[in-house]
Amino acid sequence: MTLPTVVSREEWLEARRALLEKEKEVTHARDVIAAERRKLPMVKVEKDYRFEGPHGTVTLLDLFEGRRQLVVRHFMFAPDADEGCIGCSMQADSVGELAHLWARDTTFVLVSRAPLPKLESFKARMGWNLPWYSSYGSDFNYDHEVTTEQGESPGVSAFLRDGDEVFFTYSIFDRGGEIFKSFYNYLDITHLGRQEDQLDHPWDWWRHKDRYEAEDSTGPGDNWWNGTRFQS
Repeated sequence: MTLPTVVSREEWLEARRALLEKEKEVTHARDVIAAERRKLPMVKVEKDYRFEGPHGTVTLLDLFEGRRQLVVRHFMFAPDADEGCIGCSMQADSVGELAHLWARDTTFVLVSRAPLPKLESFKARMGWNLPWYSSYGSDFNYDHEVTTEQGESPGVSAFLRDGDEVFFTYSIFDRGGEIFKSFYNYLDITHLGRQEDQLDHPWDWWRHKDRYEAEDSTGPGDNWWNGTRFQS
């Protein structure tokens, strides 16, 4: 391991201020992109999608829970899978308190193709309180390009409600989804960073949170997802 150069506090502050100017440029660029994202056109949802939840069958409109906006985490969990995707699980671990989203008139849910009993079992294992719905038998995942002939892919989609009409406004996939893994933001400010440079794939160290100390700690493998469109 190569350690940083040791300098005085004054020298460090000078270097830190120089980097801060670059960080501000990135922050301002993100503000511009966020503004452009809000100006994107939207698509009216015409299909009558149905989902299974803890209280029975619901519609896409029901998922809003009366709020104006809906964020859907397309959680990779195929009908024949025994457990949920590791990367999607890490993102679910990072969601935090939903009350902060609700305060901005926004609902957050997980949606997967696996039958509801599998989702409920895995949710209990992970200790999550996140609302999770099954789209088993629905075109929802296919229409939003997170399930293809190649398999399942991770993604996040946003929807807007105007009365009883629902509109699709945005989706993000692949590297763009890193923003939803809060632990990466913390690792990125450390000297060692993500420590992924020497790995064959960045996800080789990922585990379900209850498996980091398991004897069988092999990574998710080369084909844990099939890749997606709109890669950032």
